[in-house]
Amino acid sequence: MLLWVIVVLAIAGMAALLLVKRVDVNPPEATTSAAQSSFGGPFTLVGADGKPFSSAKLLGEPYAMYFGFTRCGDVCPTTLSRMVKLRNEVGGPDKFNIVFVTIDPTHDGPKEVGQYATLFNSPIIGLTGTPAEIDRVKKEYGIYAQPSPHPMPGKEMEHSAIVLLFDRDGKFVTTISPDESDADALVKLRALAG
Repeated sequence: MLLWVIVVLAIAGMAALLLVKRVDVNPPEATTSAAQSSFGGPFTLVGADGKPFSSAKLLGEPYAMYFGFTRCGDVCPTTLSRMVKLRNEVGGPDKFNIVFVTIDPTHDGPKEVGQYATLFNSPIIGLTGTPAEIDRVKKEYGIYAQPSPHPMPGKEMEHSAIVLLFDRDGKFVTTISPDESDADALVKLRALAG
């Protein structure tokens, strides 16, 4: 009986944490051009080839940016798989780029982000950097990410699960949240891919 009480309390506690984090960590959707132009910013990280990757390389094509980690057990692979599926529905890889930025640079070097990006059978740009570089980019892009106080395999990090959308000029447009319907997400992505 005690075991069942503990299980129920653990499930209720995790649900409460997820709901609180979802409310607190997701950046608000920009509604003005001033908010759009001040969100994000230029960066230089490290690509899967081990070479510097400047955000300037993303200009000219719209892109979806997601922050996660390669050991993630559920949210990250689910989100990236969903983005690949949605991109295919919009018209394929030439419609917009998908950018994956690790939040766990200690474990995710260029090799790891590169291998992880290939798991989705569609082009994904994998990026890493030093902990200081990643912390700066997380802050500029409004991303919450911290080591879990009670890590379990695949749950070593707590983080925002939002996808950020940027236009061809690198300006923030909107977000796609995990609980948003595919139909609503497709409307945003078709407008982005224009």
